[in-house]
Amino acid sequence: MTSNRTLTPLVEGGNYFECPRWHEDRWWVADFYRHAVFSYDADGGERLELEVEAQPSGLGWLPDGDLLAVSMKDRRVLRRGANGSVATHADLSELTTGHVNDMIVDRRGSAFVGNFGFDLMGGGEPAPASLVRIDPDGAASVVAEDLWFPNGMVITDDGTLIVAETFAARLAAFDIQPDGTLGNRRVWAQVQPSPEPDDTETMLSAVTFAPDGCALDADGHVWAANALGAAVCRIAPGGEIVDEVAMPDGLGVFACGLGGEDGRTLIACAAPDFYEHARMAAREAVLLTTTVEVPHGGLP
Repeated sequence: MTSNRTLTPLVEGGNYFECPRWHEDRWWVADFYRHAVFSYDADGGERLELEVEAQPSGLGWLPDGDLLAVSMKDRRVLRRGANGSVATHADLSELTTGHVNDMIVDRRGSAFVGNFGFDLMGGGEPAPASLVRIDPDGAASVVAEDLWFPNGMVITDDGTLIVAETFAARLAAFDIQPDGTLGNRRVWAQVQPSPEPDDTETMLSAVTFAPDGCALDADGHVWAANALGAAVCRIAPGGEIVDEVAMPDGLGVFACGLGGEDGRTLIACAAPDFYEHARMAAREAVLLTTTVEVPHGGLP
Protein backbone atom coordinates (compact mmCIF):
# COMPACT_ATOMS: atom_id res chain seq x y z
CA MET A 1 0.00 0.00 0.00
CA THR A 2 2.64 2.54 1.05
CA SER A 3 4.53 3.82 -1.98
CA ASN A 4 8.26 4.40 -2.10
CA ARG A 5 8.13 7.90 -3.54
CA THR A 6 10.88 10.32 -2.59
CA LEU A 7 9.74 13.35 -0.60
CA THR A 8 11.74 16.49 -1.31
CA PRO A 9 11.76 19.47 1.06
CA LEU A 10 10.53 22.64 -0.62
CA VAL A 11 10.49 24.82 2.51
CA GLU A 12 11.81 24.26 6.01
CA GLY A 13 11.58 26.30 9.20
CA GLY A 14 7.88 27.11 9.35
CA ASN A 15 5.86 26.95 12.54
CA TYR A 16 2.76 25.12 11.27
CA PHE A 17 1.79 25.10 7.60
CA GLU A 18 -1.80 24.51 6.48
CA CYS A 19 -4.13 24.84 3.48
CA PRO A 20 -1.71 24.63 0.52
CA ARG A 21 -3.00 26.04 -2.76
CA TRP A 22 -1.39 26.16 -6.22
CA HIS A 23 -2.18 29.61 -7.65
CA GLU A 24 -0.45 31.74 -10.30
CA ASP A 25 2.49 29.33 -10.53
CA ARG A 26 3.22 29.45 -6.80
CA TRP A 27 2.38 27.47 -3.69
CA TRP A 28 0.35 29.50 -1.20
CA VAL A 29 0.09 28.36 2.43
CA ALA A 30 -1.04 29.65 5.80
CA ASP A 31 1.42 29.49 8.68
CA PHE A 32 -0.71 29.50 11.83
CA TYR A 33 1.88 30.72 14.29
CA ARG A 34 3.80 33.13 12.11
CA HIS A 35 0.34 34.69 11.68
CA ALA A 36 0.71 35.11 7.94
CA VAL A 37 -0.03 33.75 4.49
CA PHE A 38 3.07 33.09 2.37
CA SER A 39 3.67 32.00 -1.20
CA TYR A 40 6.64 30.07 -2.56
CA ASP A 41 8.20 29.66 -5.97
CA ALA A 42 9.59 26.40 -7.34
CA ASP A 43 12.86 26.93 -5.48
CA GLY A 44 11.21 27.66 -2.14
CA GLY A 45 11.65 31.41 -2.38
CA GLU A 46 9.25 32.99 0.12
CA ARG A 47 6.95 35.98 -0.33
CA LEU A 48 4.76 37.42 2.42
CA GLU A 49 1.23 37.78 1.06
CA LEU A 50 -0.96 38.70 4.03
CA GLU A 51 -0.58 39.13 7.77
CA VAL A 52 -3.43 37.61 9.83
CA GLU A 53 -2.96 38.39 13.50
CA ALA A 54 -5.80 36.12 14.67
CA GLN A 55 -4.24 33.11 12.89
CA PRO A 56 -4.71 32.29 9.19
CA SER A 57 -6.16 29.08 7.80
CA GLY A 58 -8.27 28.40 4.70
CA LEU A 59 -7.41 30.22 1.45
CA GLY A 60 -9.20 30.87 -1.82
CA TRP A 61 -9.77 33.41 -4.55
CA LEU A 62 -12.85 35.21 -5.83
CA PRO A 63 -13.49 35.33 -9.59
CA ASP A 64 -12.08 38.87 -9.70
CA GLY A 65 -8.79 37.66 -8.22
CA ASP A 66 -9.22 38.95 -4.67
CA LEU A 67 -7.69 36.69 -2.02
CA LEU A 68 -9.89 35.30 0.75
CA ALA A 69 -8.22 34.10 3.96
CA VAL A 70 -9.72 32.66 7.13
CA SER A 71 -8.90 34.47 10.37
CA MET A 72 -9.40 31.63 12.81
CA LYS A 73 -9.62 33.01 16.32
CA ASP A 74 -11.88 35.99 15.63
CA ARG A 75 -13.97 33.87 13.22
CA ARG A 76 -13.72 36.16 10.23
CA VAL A 77 -12.87 35.76 6.57
CA LEU A 78 -10.62 38.51 5.23
CA ARG A 79 -10.52 39.85 1.67
CA ARG A 80 -7.37 41.31 0.14
CA GLY A 81 -8.03 43.45 -2.90
CA ALA A 82 -5.85 43.93 -5.96
CA ASN A 83 -4.55 47.18 -4.47
CA GLY A 84 -3.47 45.41 -1.27
CA SER A 85 -6.31 46.71 0.86
CA VAL A 86 -7.64 44.26 3.48
CA ALA A 87 -11.21 44.19 4.75
CA THR A 88 -13.57 41.80 6.53
CA HIS A 89 -15.40 39.80 3.88
CA ALA A 90 -17.63 38.05 6.45
CA ASP A 91 -17.94 37.80 10.24
CA LEU A 92 -18.88 34.23 11.18
CA SER A 93 -18.79 34.61 14.97
CA GLU A 94 -22.58 34.18 15.31
CA LEU A 95 -22.69 31.13 13.02
CA THR A 96 -19.82 29.03 14.39
CA THR A 97 -18.97 27.35 17.69
CA GLY A 98 -15.19 26.96 17.41
CA HIS A 99 -12.18 28.36 15.57
CA VAL A 100 -13.02 28.87 11.90
CA ASN A 101 -10.82 26.50 9.92
CA ASP A 102 -10.55 25.31 6.34
CA MET A 103 -12.32 26.89 3.37
CA ILE A 104 -12.96 26.30 -0.31
CA VAL A 105 -14.19 28.86 -2.84
CA ASP A 106 -16.24 27.69 -5.81
CA ARG A 107 -16.10 29.10 -9.33
CA ARG A 108 -18.99 31.48 -8.61
CA GLY A 109 -17.19 32.98 -5.63
CA SER A 110 -19.15 31.28 -2.88
CA ALA A 111 -16.94 30.19 0.02
CA PHE A 112 -17.70 27.16 2.17
CA VAL A 113 -16.10 27.38 5.62
CA GLY A 114 -15.82 24.81 8.41
CA ASN A 115 -15.04 25.26 12.09
CA PHE A 116 -13.80 23.16 15.00
CA GLY A 117 -17.17 23.06 16.77
CA PHE A 118 -15.52 23.26 20.20
CA ASP A 119 -12.40 24.54 21.95
CA LEU A 120 -9.90 21.93 20.74
CA MET A 121 -6.73 23.56 22.05
CA GLY A 122 -8.38 24.52 25.36
CA GLY A 123 -9.51 21.01 26.19
CA GLY A 124 -13.21 21.40 25.36
CA GLU A 125 -15.56 18.47 24.81
CA PRO A 126 -15.93 17.49 21.14
CA ALA A 127 -19.20 18.53 19.53
CA PRO A 128 -20.51 18.57 15.97
CA ALA A 129 -20.15 21.74 13.95
CA SER A 130 -21.82 23.59 11.12
CA LEU A 131 -20.66 24.43 7.62
CA VAL A 132 -21.16 28.04 6.52
CA ARG A 133 -21.53 29.45 3.00
CA ILE A 134 -20.38 32.99 2.29
CA ASP A 135 -21.89 34.53 -0.82
CA PRO A 136 -19.71 36.71 -3.08
CA ASP A 137 -21.24 39.82 -1.46
CA GLY A 138 -20.21 38.63 2.03
CA ALA A 139 -23.62 37.43 3.22
CA ALA A 140 -23.21 34.27 5.31
CA SER A 141 -25.54 31.42 6.26
CA VAL A 142 -25.36 27.89 7.68
CA VAL A 143 -25.78 25.30 4.92
CA ALA A 144 -25.05 22.05 6.84
CA GLU A 145 -24.98 20.97 10.47
CA ASP A 146 -23.87 18.03 12.61
CA LEU A 147 -20.48 17.54 10.99
CA TRP A 148 -17.72 16.10 13.17
CA PHE A 149 -14.92 18.65 12.77
CA PRO A 150 -15.46 19.69 9.13
CA ASN A 151 -11.99 20.20 7.75
CA GLY A 152 -10.43 19.94 4.29
CA MET A 153 -12.77 20.24 1.29
CA VAL A 154 -12.75 19.66 -2.46
CA ILE A 155 -15.29 20.31 -5.21
CA THR A 156 -15.63 17.99 -8.19
CA ASP A 157 -16.27 19.26 -11.70
CA ASP A 158 -19.89 18.09 -11.48
CA GLY A 159 -20.52 20.25 -8.41
CA THR A 160 -20.11 17.77 -5.55
CA LEU A 161 -18.67 19.20 -2.33
CA ILE A 162 -16.64 16.64 -0.38
CA VAL A 163 -15.84 17.46 3.24
CA ALA A 164 -13.39 15.68 5.55
CA GLU A 165 -14.90 14.97 8.97
CA THR A 166 -11.74 14.60 11.00
CA PHE A 167 -13.32 13.18 14.15
CA ALA A 168 -15.56 10.72 12.25
CA ALA A 169 -12.91 8.99 10.07
CA ARG A 170 -14.90 9.79 6.95
CA LEU A 171 -15.58 12.16 4.09
CA ALA A 172 -19.10 13.46 3.53
CA ALA A 173 -20.51 14.66 0.21
CA PHE A 174 -23.17 17.17 -0.82
CA ASP A 175 -24.60 18.34 -4.12
CA ILE A 176 -24.16 22.10 -4.53
CA GLN A 177 -27.52 23.34 -5.75
CA PRO A 178 -27.89 26.23 -8.25
CA ASP A 179 -28.87 28.56 -5.40
CA GLY A 180 -25.79 27.61 -3.37
CA THR A 181 -27.58 25.42 -0.85
CA LEU A 182 -26.40 21.89 -0.21
CA GLY A 183 -28.49 18.79 -0.82
CA ASN A 184 -28.29 14.99 -1.05
CA ARG A 185 -25.97 14.59 1.92
CA ARG A 186 -24.24 11.23 1.95
CA VAL A 187 -21.13 9.42 3.09
CA TRP A 188 -18.54 9.60 0.32
CA ALA A 189 -15.95 7.49 2.12
CA GLN A 190 -16.14 5.80 5.52
CA VAL A 191 -12.54 4.76 6.00
CA GLN A 192 -13.01 3.38 9.52
CA PRO A 193 -16.05 3.16 11.81
CA SER A 194 -16.79 6.53 13.41
CA PRO A 195 -16.04 6.63 17.14
CA GLU A 196 -18.80 7.30 19.64
CA PRO A 197 -18.92 10.88 20.96
CA ASP A 198 -16.55 11.28 23.91
CA ASP A 199 -13.60 13.42 24.94
CA THR A 200 -10.95 14.25 22.35
CA GLU A 201 -8.37 11.72 23.53
CA THR A 202 -10.91 8.89 23.61
CA MET A 203 -12.36 9.68 20.18
CA LEU A 204 -9.00 10.00 18.47
CA SER A 205 -7.56 6.91 20.17
CA ALA A 206 -10.46 4.86 18.78
CA VAL A 207 -9.30 5.35 15.17
CA THR A 208 -6.06 5.49 13.22
CA PHE A 209 -7.42 7.64 10.39
CA ALA A 210 -8.38 11.31 10.81
CA PRO A 211 -8.72 13.13 7.47
CA ASP A 212 -7.45 16.70 7.48
CA GLY A 213 -6.52 18.84 4.47
CA CYS A 214 -7.47 17.35 1.07
CA ALA A 215 -6.91 17.48 -2.66
CA LEU A 216 -8.82 15.96 -5.60
CA ASP A 217 -7.29 14.23 -8.60
CA ALA A 218 -8.56 13.84 -12.14
CA ASP A 219 -9.76 10.27 -11.48
CA GLY A 220 -12.11 11.48 -8.73
CA HIS A 221 -9.99 10.16 -5.88
CA VAL A 222 -9.19 12.29 -2.83
CA TRP A 223 -5.74 12.69 -1.36
CA ALA A 224 -6.19 13.36 2.37
CA ALA A 225 -3.64 14.05 5.06
CA ASN A 226 -4.12 11.52 7.84
CA ALA A 227 -3.53 13.60 10.96
CA LEU A 228 -3.12 10.45 13.05
CA GLY A 229 -1.13 8.30 10.67
CA ALA A 230 1.78 10.44 9.41
CA ALA A 231 0.79 9.73 5.81
CA VAL A 232 -1.08 11.24 2.89
CA CYS A 233 -3.68 8.73 1.69
CA ARG A 234 -5.32 8.43 -1.73
CA ILE A 235 -8.92 7.44 -1.08
CA ALA A 236 -11.33 5.93 -3.59
CA PRO A 237 -15.08 6.62 -3.41
CA GLY A 238 -16.42 4.34 -0.71
CA GLY A 239 -13.37 4.54 1.53
CA GLU A 240 -10.65 2.20 0.25
CA ILE A 241 -7.14 3.61 0.63
CA VAL A 242 -5.45 2.79 -2.68
CA ASP A 243 -2.16 4.64 -2.20
CA GLU A 244 -0.25 6.11 0.70
CA VAL A 245 2.78 8.37 1.04
CA ALA A 246 4.44 8.09 4.46
CA MET A 247 6.15 11.06 6.08
CA PRO A 248 9.74 10.94 7.30
CA ASP A 249 10.22 9.72 10.86
CA GLY A 250 9.22 12.29 13.46
CA LEU A 251 6.77 14.16 11.27
CA GLY A 252 3.00 14.10 11.04
CA VAL A 253 1.04 15.57 8.14
CA PHE A 254 -1.97 17.85 8.38
CA ALA A 255 -2.76 19.08 4.87
CA CYS A 256 -1.92 18.34 1.26
CA GLY A 257 -2.43 19.80 -2.19
CA LEU A 258 -2.00 18.97 -5.86
CA GLY A 259 -0.48 21.42 -8.31
CA GLY A 260 2.68 22.31 -10.15
CA GLU A 261 2.97 22.97 -13.87
CA ASP A 262 1.49 19.60 -14.83
CA GLY A 263 -0.74 19.18 -11.77
CA ARG A 264 1.19 16.11 -10.60
CA THR A 265 3.06 17.62 -7.66
CA LEU A 266 1.69 16.45 -4.33
CA ILE A 267 2.63 18.81 -1.49
CA ALA A 268 2.40 17.87 2.18
CA CYS A 269 2.28 20.21 5.19
CA ALA A 270 4.28 18.35 7.81
CA ALA A 271 5.21 19.05 11.43
CA PRO A 272 6.03 16.96 14.53
CA ASP A 273 2.47 17.40 15.89
CA PHE A 274 -0.51 19.77 15.85
CA TYR A 275 -0.37 21.06 19.44
CA GLU A 276 -0.50 24.82 19.63
CA HIS A 277 1.99 25.38 22.46
CA ALA A 278 4.61 23.16 20.84
CA ARG A 279 4.25 24.54 17.33
CA MET A 280 4.34 28.17 18.49
CA ALA A 281 7.66 27.52 20.21
CA ALA A 282 9.57 25.84 17.38
CA ARG A 283 10.27 26.35 13.69
CA GLU A 284 10.02 22.66 12.73
CA ALA A 285 7.31 22.64 10.04
CA VAL A 286 8.22 21.69 6.47
CA LEU A 287 6.63 21.58 3.05
CA LEU A 288 7.46 18.31 1.28
CA THR A 289 6.76 17.45 -2.36
CA THR A 290 6.64 14.35 -4.51
CA THR A 291 5.27 13.41 -7.92
CA VAL A 292 2.13 11.34 -8.50
CA GLU A 293 0.68 9.76 -11.62
CA VAL A 294 -2.82 11.27 -11.74
CA PRO A 295 -2.95 15.07 -11.96
CA HIS A 296 -5.04 17.59 -10.08
CA GLY A 297 -8.81 17.73 -10.64
CA GLY A 298 -11.65 19.98 -9.60
CA LEU A 299 -11.13 22.58 -6.86
CA PRO A 300 -9.20 23.97 -5.08
